[in-house]
Amino acid sequence: MAQDATNVSQESRLSVSNRHLVFYEIIAVTTAMRRNSRWASAQPGLSRGTSLASSMGLRPPSGGNESSNNANQNKHEVALMVGFDELKRTLHDTEDIQSLPLTTLLNPFLAIIRSPLSTGPITSTALASLLNFFVSGIINPTSPDVSSALVTMSNALAHCKFERSDSAGDEVVLLRIVNVIDECQASAVGEMLGDVEICEMLETVLTICCQMRLSETLRRCAESAMYAMVRRVFARLDSLDPALDTEDAEEPQASTPYGLPSAQELVRVLVNLLDPNDNQHTDSIRLTTLGILNAALERSGSRMAQFRSLSSILVDSGCKYLFQLARSENPTVLRWALRVIATLSQTMRSHLKLQTELFLSFSVDRLSPPMHSLPPKVQLSLNSSGQNRRNASLPGTPVIDSSFSNSPGDPSQDPLMLDSSAKEEPAPPSRPGIVPAKGLTRELLLETIGYFARQPTFMVDMWVNYDCDVDCEDLFERLLGFFTRGVYANHYVGSLESQRYSAQLISLDVLLSYVNYMAARAENLVHEWPETFPQPESLTVAKSSKGLLLTGATRFNIKPKTGLAYLEENGLLYRPEDKDVPRARSLAKFLKSTPRLNKKVLGDWISAPDQIDVLTEFIGLFDFTGKSVADGLRLLLESFRLPGEAGPIARITEVFADAFFASKPPEVRSKDAVYVLSYSVIMLNTDLYNPQNRKRMTFEDYQKNLRGVNDGTNFEPAYLQSIYESIKKREIVLPEEHSGSLGFDYAWTALLSRSKAAGPLITCQTSHFDRAMFQQTWRSVISAIAYAFTAFDDDYVVERAIAGFRKCATLASHFQLPEVFDYIVRSLSHATGLLSEDDIKSSKFPVVQVEGTSLTISPLSVRFGTNFRGQLAAVVLFTIANGNGDAIREGWMLIFEMFQTLFIHSLLPQKMLQMEDFLGGASAIPMQGAPPATPIARPEGGLLSALSSYLLTPYGASSDSLGPEPTQDDIENTLCTMDCVSSCKVDELYSQIMSLRVDALVAVLRALQTLADRRTVDILVDEIITDPALPNDARQELSKEQLPYDPTSVFLLEIMISTVRQTTQHIEETWPIVFDHLSGILKASERFSVLLIERAVVGLLRLCLIIAEKPILHDQIYIAIDLLRGLPPSVMNLVAEQLSAGLALLLKEHNIMRSSTEWGLVLSLIRGTVAHPEAAKNSFRLLQELLTAENRQVVTSDNFSGFVSLIESFASAAGLAVDGQRQDRRNVTPAANLEPVITRGTRAIDMLSDLRKFVPGFITQSSLAKDEAWKNFWTTLLSALSRQSASSCREVRHLAIGHLQRLLLGPQISGSAPGPVDFRLLLDRIVLPMMEDLLKPQVYVRDPQGMSETRLRASTLLCKSFLHFSVHSAEDIEATGKVWLDMLDMLDRFMHSGKRDQLFEAVPESLKNVVLVMNASGILVRPGSDASTPSQAELWKSTHERMEKFLPGFLDELIPSAPPEGVGLGSGIEVVAPQVA
Repeated sequence: MAQDATNVSQESRLSVSNRHLVFYEIIAVTTAMRRNSRWASAQPGLSRGTSLASSMGLRPPSGGNESSNNANQNKHEVALMVGFDELKRTLHDTEDIQSLPLTTLLNPFLAIIRSPLSTGPITSTALASLLNFFVSGIINPTSPDVSSALVTMSNALAHCKFERSDSAGDEVVLLRIVNVIDECQASAVGEMLGDVEICEMLETVLTICCQMRLSETLRRCAESAMYAMVRRVFARLDSLDPALDTEDAEEPQASTPYGLPSAQELVRVLVNLLDPNDNQHTDSIRLTTLGILNAALERSGSRMAQFRSLSSILVDSGCKYLFQLARSENPTVLRWALRVIATLSQTMRSHLKLQTELFLSFSVDRLSPPMHSLPPKVQLSLNSSGQNRRNASLPGTPVIDSSFSNSPGDPSQDPLMLDSSAKEEPAPPSRPGIVPAKGLTRELLLETIGYFARQPTFMVDMWVNYDCDVDCEDLFERLLGFFTRGVYANHYVGSLESQRYSAQLISLDVLLSYVNYMAARAENLVHEWPETFPQPESLTVAKSSKGLLLTGATRFNIKPKTGLAYLEENGLLYRPEDKDVPRARSLAKFLKSTPRLNKKVLGDWISAPDQIDVLTEFIGLFDFTGKSVADGLRLLLESFRLPGEAGPIARITEVFADAFFASKPPEVRSKDAVYVLSYSVIMLNTDLYNPQNRKRMTFEDYQKNLRGVNDGTNFEPAYLQSIYESIKKREIVLPEEHSGSLGFDYAWTALLSRSKAAGPLITCQTSHFDRAMFQQTWRSVISAIAYAFTAFDDDYVVERAIAGFRKCATLASHFQLPEVFDYIVRSLSHATGLLSEDDIKSSKFPVVQVEGTSLTISPLSVRFGTNFRGQLAAVVLFTIANGNGDAIREGWMLIFEMFQTLFIHSLLPQKMLQMEDFLGGASAIPMQGAPPATPIARPEGGLLSALSSYLLTPYGASSDSLGPEPTQDDIENTLCTMDCVSSCKVDELYSQIMSLRVDALVAVLRALQTLADRRTVDILVDEIITDPALPNDARQELSKEQLPYDPTSVFLLEIMISTVRQTTQHIEETWPIVFDHLSGILKASERFSVLLIERAVVGLLRLCLIIAEKPILHDQIYIAIDLLRGLPPSVMNLVAEQLSAGLALLLKEHNIMRSSTEWGLVLSLIRGTVAHPEAAKNSFRLLQELLTAENRQVVTSDNFSGFVSLIESFASAAGLAVDGQRQDRRNVTPAANLEPVITRGTRAIDMLSDLRKFVPGFITQSSLAKDEAWKNFWTTLLSALSRQSASSCREVRHLAIGHLQRLLLGPQISGSAPGPVDFRLLLDRIVLPMMEDLLKPQVYVRDPQGMSETRLRASTLLCKSFLHFSVHSAEDIEATGKVWLDMLDMLDRFMHSGKRDQLFEAVPESLKNVVLVMNASGILVRPGSDASTPSQAELWKSTHERMEKFLPGFLDELIPSAPPEGVGLGSGIEVVAPQVA
């Protein structure tokens, strides 16, 4: 029952029994055999008879007369058929077919497969039977003797033979073999196959794959099966322990399940098939091999890297052959080679540091434009310029020959094999010529390295592994440079348009991937760094040292002394840790370990006579133990080039002999022997490889030359033979001078040697180095992105470029690199088309109404509306700028250039077009200017007057032509422009300026200053520079010509002022910038438009209000006021109103004026506004508020004279106004216009009088002497009143003389005097100058009707003041007399100035009173009286003489001769004492 269950389970997959299946498979094969003539008449019974005779002990029958050969063949034919008969009988005799040994079941079928007598159909049928046995489960792991059966079957399949017939039938057989092998490995029994069996099967299928005479279909089917089998083989590695692997490959064993040995053998075979040096292998074979190897790597490449025996093959020979195949001109071979390289790199990259460097460097060389042409050959250097430190050659790194071709059987085109004539030619140059890749080859190479470069960690890996390694190229720098150049169209000379565009897209995609991955790392702050890796800090230091080292090596290659000095200066030589090491040894170590030194220069320098110590230490660094002299020299001369002169060679050989002998070579007995032997090796090398030497040295010749030199004895022949053969097989040359396959092999060996020291390739996703990487590459990357943005028409590319800009901005912000933002702004701004191309001062564009909104149609708005690329650039630019203003520096210049372009064309938001003043609030900047007009005096508060003034200023409209009517398309395009400007959110950016950090804010203002200066002060400078030979008169005329109104200059100025006003916390930093621009404008105020000057004045005063809050900047206020004070009167009159309003605000809100100088500047500036009607009103109101301020006393002893002068200016203004009215008879100013001026004049006189209250206190506080102080203060005040007493304005004049009289006769002057009042001083400085002015005809004609009354009051004042100050006693008659006589002279002139007016009558009356008082005081006494003195007599005489001239008899009448007795003074005359009016 158990057996039946087993049978059921085995046959459960089939509806028929296994016996049935086997039986009919036997029938199928035997039927096919009988259809062949060979078995058509066969008699199987004979075979059975023979067997029966043997079993019964009888002699079997003989073969008759047939020959032995025919008998054997017939016997074999019969045996093939008998095998099936016996199998049928066995099946008949066996109840359970599963109990039969599998070998018994399969032997007849396998015999057919192995037999060369079989035909294709028969073998095909037998193979089909085997396949059915696998499918049906007859062959399964539980079958008896399954292992032996598998071995036999594997051998049979590997050695399948049959007679050829038609090709189709033969290929069916081969296909059946492939199917059986594939099914065998894939089935359950596949796990039981041994390494030998697997290798046989793989070899069989691989052979079918590589048979080019077979059909494409069969070979592709075989390849497909091979791929599957290879994947299964390498899948076995997942279950194996890499620690048990050794680099020595094991021989495949049949007794164990297949595993690592099979994989090793398969890899070895596949790699060998790739050898481009083997001409037996065609490109088709290599293609098949590449596909199989790729399948293996794709399945288990990363696992294979863990097995040293596998990785060593791939890293060494695998990479070597693949890199050479990468030079193939066969596109299919190249494509597969590049794919396998990429797969190998992805799966085993940690083992391929230097191999990856070689491949990438080689690829870039091929893809870059050729530098120059050189003969093709294998070289060590990677680049074409040994002088470029970045491209300096690395020893031990082969460069793949540029002339590689895979044509079989053509050794002349095989780059790795030298033809026989190659060694007869001179050594080629040390640098190879790299043939540029073209067409499809270029596309494939570019796609491959583009794929490499788009990996997330690729660029970081390049930086860490190569750019930070002194022994490697700067691959990161090279690749980024290559891809950035690749974006530009001019990089592809002679390429097809489609190929060029595709290459540009790849290059751009790599750059964008680089930026995107870096931005992602910045956002995630990836800082993971394994402890086993070198520390990031040490790598950064190594990168820095590498740059210094390469620079030093370059200088050494030019001039060794200079290079060594540079290296020592930068701490790369004689380091502190080597302080105990001799300098020569330290230098020797450096020279030996530095790969970038020119070998020829090193050889020449190190062999110089003065460098013998360094040479000794250098050669002493080599280990010659166990080496022959030839190998020792070979090792030594790999490090430098042997000089050509005898002297250096002798020195090198001598030092080498010492060092070599120190290693105790058993074959050499003395140093001299080493020396001679070394020379002999050099001579032998030259003799054997000199192309001009036709007779080569034989070993016998060589041996003969060395007789007796080994310390008197001969060298062992075997030792010399080994030296001779070594040189004969391998020339001693520099690595750079190796050529052909030997050169490449040597270089590849050196590369592998370097790989051990270089260590694994570090793969890391870290942001440690991103800042340094970005800082090094941002400029070229952004330039390339900008080029793509402007040059490419693909929307997807443009979108990617925009994203690239944003990512770069993100990185710049993250790394705090403001120069990056500036570069982005510069790149995008040029793409917008908004930068000023023409110097547009102003223009009148038509305005239309669209949905209730005014729309200005300008050429730019129409053009920009159709420039979609420019709109995108603008939106991206302002989007980046918004929120990143703190990081922008020089870019602000371009932003504001775009602002001013938008302003000129009325495209900016209204909030950015406002200007504020001190009078009317905010208003829009006018776009059109008008010619400067003479300012017209405005009546107080007159609305119509204000409107007329507005229309006459630059605020008014222009009559310029508006141009043609805009079309509907123009309107639509302008609407698009407005939408774009709205999307740019320029107003938000403008608002963000106010919250910038101080350094960014300073950059903003400097940009504005530069732009504003270009449109203002720089124009004046250019005028001078443009024609310096201009004559002086022409230059003067030019300097007076006013420049046209430029609204943009006003706009820029307003932005500057507004920015500073809203960032008052940074006023100390911003003030110098703005003031510099303002001062430049105001110093040349006559050259600029009225509005610009007015805005400059308003802006300056607004800033003064701010800096008034900063005590440290108070001195700047005085500088600003002094600047305003220096404005020409014509300009001052135009801006006086705004100036007075701003100055009033400054003085009322801030008490900052202290010294007389400060007040002098302010009061002088106010005085300059008096001539302007409206400004005078503001200034006078300010003056009143200052003088009447309750919380502070503005007037001080220091500024007293200044205030007096200012107040007097208002009084004088009234007189000037009256004069102007009289002079302009044709256009008489209405009296209403004079009333405010006269009112201010009279109030000014009252204010002057009110100043008297300060004088006593000032005299007391003054540091001057009391009498000097008294004279200073009183004469200042009284002089002002005296001058105004002659004003043309009657009201002012009379009021002034009245106040003067009250002051002179009042008690304050006398009370504040330190002693008697010096009336002579008052008379000379106050009264007499006033009367002199009143006597002038030009003064009289100003007011003929009122001047007589003024003179009368003046004469009365003169007399009363004389009586008040001089007539007191007769003690000082002489001084009083002089004053009296001067007064009489003045009254005489007054009497004669007008004989018919009331003055003629009033003067005698005034004199009468004075004479009587003087007489009563004993001053004026008639001579002859008892009290008369000589002085009195003299005074009387002088008085009498003068009065007789204009009043004859007047004195005698008043003071007659002595009267009769009894008559007194009171008899008829009354003396009147002077009274204060």
